[in-house]
Amino acid sequence: MTQVLANAKVTAARLVELYKDLHAHPELSFEEHRTAGIVAGRLKALGLEVSTGVGRTGVVGIARNGEGPTVLLRADMDALPVLEDTGLDYASTARGTDPEGHDVPVMHACGHDVHVVCLLGATEVLLGCREHWSGTLVVVFQPAEEAGSGAKAMIDDGLFDLVPAPTVVLGQHVAPAPAGVVGVHAGDAFAGADSFNVRLFGRGGHGSRPETTIDPVVMAAAAVMRLQTVVSRDTAGTDMAVLTVGQLHAGTKNNIIPDEATLGLTLRTTNTAVRERSVAALRRIISAEAAASGADREPEITLAESFPVLHNDPAATARTVGAFQAAFGEERVMDPGAVTGSEDVGEFSTAAGVPLVYWLLGGADPVAFAAAQSAGTTDSDIPSNHSPHYAPVISPTLEMGVGALSVAALEWFDSGTFVHPAGEAEAEEQAAG
Repeated sequence: MTQVLANAKVTAARLVELYKDLHAHPELSFEEHRTAGIVAGRLKALGLEVSTGVGRTGVVGIARNGEGPTVLLRADMDALPVLEDTGLDYASTARGTDPEGHDVPVMHACGHDVHVVCLLGATEVLLGCREHWSGTLVVVFQPAEEAGSGAKAMIDDGLFDLVPAPTVVLGQHVAPAPAGVVGVHAGDAFAGADSFNVRLFGRGGHGSRPETTIDPVVMAAAAVMRLQTVVSRDTAGTDMAVLTVGQLHAGTKNNIIPDEATLGLTLRTTNTAVRERSVAALRRIISAEAAASGADREPEITLAESFPVLHNDPAATARTVGAFQAAFGEERVMDPGAVTGSEDVGEFSTAAGVPLVYWLLGGADPVAFAAAQSAGTTDSDIPSNHSPHYAPVISPTLEMGVGALSVAALEWFDSGTFVHPAGEAEAEEQAAG
């Protein structure tokens, strides 16, 4: 393991220029053509069986190394419509076209470039020590995580017809925690998320004669304020819910009252009952505000994206955490608790009927993080994912990310066979037979 971690460090250093290149050339969901081409080329050069265009722009690599478990490692590739403001000499100036046809800036504001490079590095490290493990390595480079539909697109496109049935699904996400640590939480670890698009209908007219109109701007503003009560008044203090209105669009000119306004909002929950109650509340509030404004047409409320709750199998998580602690030391492995961010990686484990272990990878400058933590200013001084200022430090983030994927995979390639708790009875019957 010492040699594996040393190789991870060397490999990560060799991949720094690739990381900078990917960071400078981000691509939106389902538009990851350049990134996918680079990934496919590197996997082929390493000797893997490679499939491209899986789920539109996904890439899959298979390395067969004798009998044994099949370990699936996953990284996502897409970027966000964010204007980068990091000041880095490799900052993105890229632009793209969003699903609505708008020209937008594009940035790796969620660190998926880190994920791609770390998985490429781990693949190289694992192939370099293949005499120490036996089984099949499957690496999945997924599109459109930000849209919540990339994993499902790959599954629907026949991913599990292309690859052997996995024993486990493993992956990681860079986060604003100190670089050099990993964070793993067993059970429900990431919130489920539902994204809604809302159209509010009014009656337009001249700004000088509001009495002849039904103002959708006021309607939208009232709805935004009232929606805050979904969490504060419709959700028990012991339950978790987060509702964010991320978009409000209306009008074309200062003296024109428009015909309609649109909202874009996201609801995050970890409990089905809370989700259902919250969705019912947001629908009730939006409809009621439209009625209070005198609208003669019901609002349109459309579910745009949906992420399931991410569940880390407790037994599989304990096994993986043990491997991390042995490799990195207990002080570098933490339990961050459940987080309110969302992920679609669980679609792979659910479709395959196998355990998932997904962890957080620290990416913040450790010195800056410690200073902010001491001052109580981490929220303001340490940029988080989706911020235009988000920029993980290259070292030791990359070497820890390569190392963590390598360590976790080697643990699952170990000759000890893992039996999922739900399958224990079946395993016992087979043994008795």
